[in-house]
Amino acid sequence: MYWYDGKLVDSETINLNISEPGLLYGATVFTTMRVYQKSLTHPLTHWQAHCDRLKQSIISFGWQQPDWQRLKTGVESLLTYFPVLRIVVFPDGREWITGRQLPPDLTIKQQQGITAWVAKEPILRRSLYSHKTGNYLGAYLALQKARQLQAQEAILIDHQENWLETSTGNLWGYKAGCWYTPSLDVGILPGIVRSHLINWLQEQDIPVQENIWTPDFIQDLEAIAYSNCVVEIIPFNVISGLTLKKFSNLFGSSLQTLQQYFQEQL
Repeated sequence: MYWYDGKLVDSETINLNISEPGLLYGATVFTTMRVYQKSLTHPLTHWQAHCDRLKQSIISFGWQQPDWQRLKTGVESLLTYFPVLRIVVFPDGREWITGRQLPPDLTIKQQQGITAWVAKEPILRRSLYSHKTGNYLGAYLALQKARQLQAQEAILIDHQENWLETSTGNLWGYKAGCWYTPSLDVGILPGIVRSHLINWLQEQDIPVQENIWTPDFIQDLEAIAYSNCVVEIIPFNVISGLTLKKFSNLFGSSLQTLQQYFQEQL
């Protein structure tokens, strides 16, 4: 079941013209939203932030705005069935909304952490990094390679081997009483959860900084995690690739601080 161009469709296939730019070039913009308690007004759903993300990209590309009320109707038609919705907009304003369930092992990953692999090839990164477009091949390839190596997530780097983001989210690191996240200036997606976490940490008077994650900087991080709108915050217990690190205080108060942001608003 999905929503496409104003209609709810009960099928696992979609009909697209063979000249469709979204099919040929990945010419779409999208956002992936977790709907909490089946409500667009829930503070953790961040409905308006997701709409703003789409609008900003559409304006930047000079595309046609969708019928926002129709798009919202599609979202409301699916949120009763799925907690995670992927909202896609084509250059001509057509909307395509699909749904899925939360990962069945999400709670275990949040509690026990996962393994990450550092993508050694800088080419394995997202194109048009400030936007979420249908051309996600670099990040997709990085994640597939990570899984082949028995890791659950990939960390993307630049040509100086600075860490940027993961294939699906933003990085967080902790040391000496401060949280760090890579600066937007290095070329990463301004994640919605990332932005809200920064604001929340500042409101709580908890030190947080945006910086460049050089190879030297990451060596003495006490904890590393990643965030996105679906998984919230997941820690890494092993990171392999350019280096191999195990984080002894994985379940300490530092990570519990970030998790508290989500717990407070449930």
